[in-house]
Amino acid sequence: MFKIRKCYLLLALLFIGGCSSTTFVYNRLDFILPWYLDDYVELDRAQETFLDAQLQPFLAWHRSEELPRYTQILDDIARRLDGPLTGQDVAAISLEFEQAWFRLEGRSLEWLLALGERLTEEQVQQFLDELWEQQEEYQKKYLERSDREYHDDSYDSLLDSVQDYLGRLDKSQKQLLQTASGELLRSDATWLRERAAWLQRLGVMMRREPGWQQAIRDAVQQRSETVSVDYLELYEHNLAVIHSALAQVLNSRSEKQDQRLRKKLTNLREDLQILAAQAEPALNPAATNP
Repeated sequence: MFKIRKCYLLLALLFIGGCSSTTFVYNRLDFILPWYLDDYVELDRAQETFLDAQLQPFLAWHRSEELPRYTQILDDIARRLDGPLTGQDVAAISLEFEQAWFRLEGRSLEWLLALGERLTEEQVQQFLDELWEQQEEYQKKYLERSDREYHDDSYDSLLDSVQDYLGRLDKSQKQLLQTASGELLRSDATWLRERAAWLQRLGVMMRREPGWQQAIRDAVQQRSETVSVDYLELYEHNLAVIHSALAQVLNSRSEKQDQRLRKKLTNLREDLQILAAQAEPALNPAATNP
């Protein structure tokens, strides 16, 4: 049951992450506990049962309140596609997905903290060790790249994301993304420094001294006040570059690309409506009434 529910959560995260340029590769900090819990800490049967019980109301909320909001975002995108797009339009859409992520993050934090109370000291240490091991892997993966490799990776990521929705890009559209990738400021080293600082703070909070839960809530809410100015400036610059490039590519889309994009959005909207309508029997009052 836990595995099935986790897959549903990941579908929601993939939807948000796939549509929003604000989650672009490594430009995002890991502010809260990871979603792939069993990749970081092995839960016992009692803990999995507890987590499953905690997830039921969370998933009911997400299905009934968040999925309809996602369809509204898709409707907003469709309306904006009827006219020329600006970087500000793409930024507005991006912000909608960013806000959806923050709602998901805030709501999930409570069951994550509840589970955190039930972890043993050994499990907490395992969790932190896994995060630091991941940090080392990121450092090897990202910092050993040359500047050329950094921009090439950025271009490939942008190209893959855009072609997933538009199909094959023409030469001029690819050039727009290539130019944008060259304008991105290198952010991997800054991101990794900020992530390491967060892991250090998290390690202290996960000693679980009195008040630790509120300390984590405060740290998540105050994230913009604790990250460095350098990181924020890099983040905002790169977002502006990406938003502008996406607007230009969308404005240059062919009729065939437009049809593919609208069909993909329509199919996604229909899938979300089906998911929203499929309330679980235990959580659907109508299912218990004759």
